Amino acid sequence: MPAVKKTAAKSPAKKAAGAAPGISPHDLAPAPVVLLAGSEEALADRALTALLTRMRGLDPSFERTDVAAAGYQKGQLATWTSPSLFDERSLVLVDGVDAASEAFVEDVLEYLRAPADSVVLVLRHRGGNRAKKVLDAARTVRGVAEVSCQPLKRDQDKVDLVVSDVRRARRSIDVEAARALVAALGSDLGELAAAVDQLLTDTEGPLTEDAVHRYHGGRREASGFEVADAAVEGREGQALVLLRHAEATGVPAVVVVAALASRLRQLAKVAGAGRGRPADLARELGMAPWLVEKAQREVRGLSPEGMAEAILAVAAADHAVKGGGAHAEHALERAVRVVAAARR
Repeated sequence: MPAVKKTAAKSPAKKAAGAAPGISPHDLAPAPVVLLAGSEEALADRALTALLTRMRGLDPSFERTDVAAAGYQKGQLATWTSPSLFDERSLVLVDGVDAASEAFVEDVLEYLRAPADSVVLVLRHRGGNRAKKVLDAARTVRGVAEVSCQPLKRDQDKVDLVVSDVRRARRSIDVEAARALVAALGSDLGELAAAVDQLLTDTEGPLTEDAVHRYHGGRREASGFEVADAAVEGREGQALVLLRHAEATGVPAVVVVAALASRLRQLAKVAGAGRGRPADLARELGMAPWLVEKAQREVRGLSPEGMAEAILAVAAADHAVKGGGAHAEHALERAVRVVAAARR
């Protein structure tokens, strides 16, 4: 039987707004059915916070019921959504719809045909095909509110999120400051949002790049391909700095090695293909034209001997980071140094 938690909400009231499909997490308002679809917990959390704030504005004493779809037993939804004696407002949050039983799916599909007027049913689905028919049916309900909680993969989307959060607080932020913040904390939206809140609390006036560096200057997230690009281009110092940042922010060593190996394979393929137009070589090698053009520029500064040493060093690092050596960290650093030296 799923755990059920009921609480009476208490908080200062705020003005409510109408609900609409495809809305921002911050703008979520009460609706007969609310969908939080996607695996990004930070977006789902802020959407739920906004919804609860609006609910308190309508009725500070509304009843909130938190339940889990896993382990659901037939008929429980009717109990959770049944109107109270005086028809007070209530919110039912069903977590883990993506792990729901067939019994839950059957009951919720029946409920969605005629949702209760005084109930806000929140369905949290993290992705996958299981119980997807629930989402499809919920989207047909009149007045449904849906918030996309899909992960933000593009840095620009994260920058836009930072700028939006700052503007919502009636403050401003430089674009370069937002980019610096994303560079430091962009892999975790929850941590990124917390950093914005902290900066807003600890500073006054516009948020600048200097302010971001003052609080987060010692941290930068770096991908394996950033390390590889710097090394292949002969920028040893920057490649090593990026390697340190990658290690500090949890990028696995095998990912960095894989990026180095991938870049060297690209260079070897282009070098072996000889001269030619990037578009022609791209078709022959199965690579993007811009990537061929970039590799053509890079191989001009590489000798066959330097390429061979780089490949051997990366192979040794690959062996070490996969458990074949006691000093994997040193092997990876040496590989970066050798790749960068080959360029010089």
